[in-house]
This record gives sequence, structure tokens and C-alpha cells, in this order.
Amino acid sequence: MQSLNSIVFGWYPYLCFTVFLLGSLFRFDREQYTWRTGSSQLLRRRQLMWGSNLFHVGILVIFGGHFVGLLTPIWVFDMMGISHSFKQIMAMVAGGVAGLMCLVGITLLTHRRLFDPRIRANSSFGDTAILLILFAQLLLGLATIPLSAGHLDGHEMVKFMNWAQAIVTLQPDAAQYVLDVHPIFKAHLTLGMTIFLVFPFTRLVHVWSAPVWYLGRRGYQVVRSRTGGRVAPPPVQPAE
Repeated sequence: MQSLNSIVFGWYPYLCFTVFLLGSLFRFDREQYTWRTGSSQLLRRRQLMWGSNLFHVGILVIFGGHFVGLLTPIWVFDMMGISHSFKQIMAMVAGGVAGLMCLVGITLLTHRRLFDPRIRANSSFGDTAILLILFAQLLLGLATIPLSAGHLDGHEMVKFMNWAQAIVTLQPDAAQYVLDVHPIFKAHLTLGMTIFLVFPFTRLVHVWSAPVWYLGRRGYQVVRSRTGGRVAPPPVQPAE
């Protein structure tokens, strides 16, 4: 079991992130015509609007919380006077709210994808598979909240912080930090890393193309109406 733990939580993360980065670069360089989300917004648009907005808002909060919570050095929280217990409770509350929001959104998206014959006919295997993988990952994440409630001292949370930061800093004994954690936590970590592994081969690559540059652009976008925006045809020159 210790050897398996070392493989999954010591070596597997590097495989996943290598494929994540190089695979994304290779796909962008060689298959740009597939670099899209394959939108189906013309079908059941109202359900898509609610599902997509709830899912994306929730997932952004969850991703930001994981990124900051796991990769911020522990001494930074100690210096700011934030106790491990308070951080644990905040993670449970914020993560729970965002997780439920995301769950409602992905449920709407999954129902739409699976039970509308027109959308299902225009969906690839990857479109459906990545939705189900994200759905399973979200359920695992929500299942960790009751477990975390039994460790309000933040001790378990510190293990995951140490593990994540040891992986990033290339420490060889990173897997030892999560050796004795609950299997649901391990399943959540493993599936999370697997999402990075399959990322370049799915519609998730559109994350790289998020138009964040809109926030800092100058000037306004000119939008003309259908009637007022027509350009008059050039005058007809008389024949000589």
C-alpha cells in the first residue's frame, strides 16, 4: 500500500501535469480547429444559461479556493493570524456553498446533454465523458465536507497543503503526507489529477482561451443595429 501511495501521490502528479501542459501546447499548435467548446446554445438555451452560469461561477470559486488554500505557505496564514481551525471552517462553508451552486449547474448541464436527443446526437464521447467526470469529482468534493467536520483543528487540511507544496517544490517524499488520510480524500485527489491528465483531449482546453484581456482593453466595441448598420451601396456610374 505504501508503494501504491508513492506511485499515485508521488509520481502520478508529475505525469498528469506534464501531459496537461505539453498536450495543451501540442493541440494548440497542431489542431487549432478543434480548440473550441462545441457550443449547443441554440438548443434548450434557457437551461444552458442557468446551468452554465451556476457551474462556472461555482467552479471558479472552488478552483480559486483550492489554489490559494493549498499552495499558500502555512507561515503566511500564521503571520496573518489565521488559525488552521478558522481556515478549515471557512473552506468548508465557502466550498460547500460554491459546491452546491456548481452541483445544480452541472446537474442541469448533464440532464440537458443526456436527455435531449438533439444535443445527445451532436455530442461527442469526450463531451459526455468530461461532464460525468466533473460530476463525480464534485460529488467526491462535497463528500469530504462531513469528513472535514470531524477535524476542525485543521490538522488534516495541513497534510494536503504540505503534500501540494511538496509536489510543486519537487520534494521526493511528498506522498508521505497523505499516506493515512481517508480514502474519499484520496479518491478526490486522484480524480482531480486525472482531470488534468485528460484536459488536453477534451473541450476543457477552452479555459486557456478565457477572454480575460477584455477587462483591460481600451475603447468601446461598436455594435450596429440590423437596420441602422447597413452600408449604402455605391452609386451606379453612368455608362459612357
